Amino acid sequence: MNTKCKIITFILANQYFVVTSWQRIGFFSFMGKIIIYQALVRHFSLKKGVDKPYGTIEENGCGGFRSFSNKALKEIKKLGCTHIWFTGVIEHASQTAYPDIGIFGDSPDIVKGIAGSPYAVRDYYNVSPDLAIDPKLRMKEFEDMVYRNHQQNLHVVIDFVPNHVARCYKSISKPSGESDFGETDNKNSSFSNQNNFYYFPNEKFNPQFPLITYEEYPAKATGNDCFTPSPSKNDWYETAKLNYGIDYLNNGNRHFDPLPDTWIKMRNILIFWASKGIDGFRCDMAEMVPVEFWHWAIGEVKRQYPHLIFIAEIYNPTQYRPYIDYGGFDYLYDKVGLYDTLRDVVQNGKPAKYISNCWHSVGDIQGKMLNFLENHDEQRIASDFFASDPQRAIPALIVSTMMNTNPFLLYAGQELGEKGMDNSGFSGIDGRSSIFDYYQPDTIRRWVDGGNYSLRQLSEDEKKLRIKYKKILTICHTQRAISEGLFYDLTYANIENPDFNSERCFAFLRKYQEELLLIVANFAEAPQNLKIVIPHHAFDFWGITPSLGSKVKAKELLTEKELEISFAPYIPTELTVEANTGMVLRIIF
Repeated sequence: MNTKCKIITFILANQYFVVTSWQRIGFFSFMGKIIIYQALVRHFSLKKGVDKPYGTIEENGCGGFRSFSNKALKEIKKLGCTHIWFTGVIEHASQTAYPDIGIFGDSPDIVKGIAGSPYAVRDYYNVSPDLAIDPKLRMKEFEDMVYRNHQQNLHVVIDFVPNHVARCYKSISKPSGESDFGETDNKNSSFSNQNNFYYFPNEKFNPQFPLITYEEYPAKATGNDCFTPSPSKNDWYETAKLNYGIDYLNNGNRHFDPLPDTWIKMRNILIFWASKGIDGFRCDMAEMVPVEFWHWAIGEVKRQYPHLIFIAEIYNPTQYRPYIDYGGFDYLYDKVGLYDTLRDVVQNGKPAKYISNCWHSVGDIQGKMLNFLENHDEQRIASDFFASDPQRAIPALIVSTMMNTNPFLLYAGQELGEKGMDNSGFSGIDGRSSIFDYYQPDTIRRWVDGGNYSLRQLSEDEKKLRIKYKKILTICHTQRAISEGLFYDLTYANIENPDFNSERCFAFLRKYQEELLLIVANFAEAPQNLKIVIPHHAFDFWGITPSLGSKVKAKELLTEKELEISFAPYIPTELTVEANTGMVLRIIF
């Protein structure tokens, strides 16, 4: 599959108009907006476990590659998804042992939970044995799942965790001639660009909590840039920081010539997984790895696999453009911008008009941002820590999916109103669905329904919520104004309009050729009667000749209702928008 992307930005009267046009050639015929479904594979158990806190795999069960049958994939695709990010695929540290295949349980001192964190990779050249019916054939089961996805015209994304590995890293599956991380390191040197780790010579690993069985000498630096042999419980103590040639303890001096050994190892790992037929990598904590590595490695990989997409988990806006323009990333997390703003609007009543600042801040790279309302790191919308009621996320969903052409990420269970309020073990109750334990979120268990993937065990409210998500995501595909068109911020133009509630409402236009959409999101707990003013230059820019003396027909795509509205310069468009929802009006001239 070959992918070409053109991004054109127009600026007119302080309004940004952004369009992204996609051409895809090859195996996939997909044309439209990218919708990524994040599935922590462990959550998709076909058997009902007891969901015991700190329960074993035998007690609580575990999802696997075969959980994603053709039936499951068809249902995910019907929801409107184009990609699935399979989380927790690569073998990671765990207390669960498989002695028959040479895997022994890791020390609880350096494993979070019983199942362990998917972001503490233990063997980069294989998949987690927990996820296979036959652990000896676990890679074959993964490859079969990739093939099933492609049969359903779904793209496969997996994690790449470059910044750190499990403290207990040891690959039993590495290719012939490939050495392990740290195997050839000079452990008497705190830094060398040919070392894979950072060391504290003559000091043992001595965290700020008692160790029971684990020993490490000399101590290595910890994954969250914790350069001490004594990390705390709040540090990523289960991981060791990888060395990409930056001497952090000496002014962050960069040593990239000769190429650091870690660069070469990681390039080889990326190519290994690309050869398995996957379609993309979500790159964990990408900004903690130097942009020079990404420039080199992504270039190396894409020369062989040009179709692959690279998504960066990144939180520092000052690094956005370097990681796109030089680093080579296709998409970046829009967490500190749009996600944080929408959460504040939903949860804390922050004015909806502040959403305008989000697209202002990213401007010409808007099409490169990955939007989301939930993922494994964030609290569930329906949790007591966020909004309690999943319905309150609908206006945020409309904005996040429809404001621009960029991809949207949907976390499994979000469309069902999963609360994430269970005590599964390591994390306690924190509003997230645990990634550290053998545990199945209640809504996912009932939807999986033993492999039937049906709605019969869902409540009426859950069914209605899923229908709303499906409707909104489907509109993103069927309306090219959303997947390819221009954006015009009407809230920005109506901030001082007393008949438009910019404190709780956000409105915008999307246009592609003859297709024009007027979209309004209402974050208020009550219906809003709005009079939206559409500036004259919006019509001029798009070459629209309005009929000033009559109304136009419009179809409201969420309800399929047809209505007549005023749609002319400075003649207010009057709409009533119900509480905690929105309207998507297709204008018919």
